[in-house]
Amino acid sequence: MAVATLALSAAVLADEAPTASLEAGMQAPDWTLPGSDGETHALADLLKKGPVVLAWFPKAFTPGCTAQCQSLAQDGDMIREYKVSYFMASVDPIGDNTDFASKYDADFPILSDESKEVANAYQVIGQYGVPRRETFYIGTDGVILAVDREVDARGAAEETAAILASLGVEKRASPASSAGR
Repeated sequence: MAVATLALSAAVLADEAPTASLEAGMQAPDWTLPGSDGETHALADLLKKGPVVLAWFPKAFTPGCTAQCQSLAQDGDMIREYKVSYFMASVDPIGDNTDFASKYDADFPILSDESKEVANAYQVIGQYGVPRRETFYIGTDGVILAVDREVDARGAAEETAAILASLGVEKRASPASSAGR
């Protein structure tokens, strides 16, 4: 029984290959989701301020997701150099994501999509009902600029900043003034 439970746990957290997927150049599905910061975040409102980075992850408090959150929290200054709003998102309950954000000092909101409606719209739900680790870069017109399906959890901040640079996203005048968004 323990072996079966371990195998299922490993399978749930695996990043299964997508069967269908959104691609760069396609319209990003709209969303409004609660964040670990106690606020409700709406893509349409955020896009008025600049591009949005939406980083899906499988499950709070698991090793890969913890590494990703720590990278974004510890090296978030690399991302804050750019005029973007950035978020992690999962289908975990908001309480779990709030605790996760607090434990790892996330200075950016972690969004909760308990209904899986948004995750399904982004086509990130894997075989076992949790999102694959995929990051969407969304332009101010709501069009997907890029999708990273091979996210390096430990180097997520550096990787995100490199993709923002390659996309030519505008830099901020004062990066420290806009923690996470």
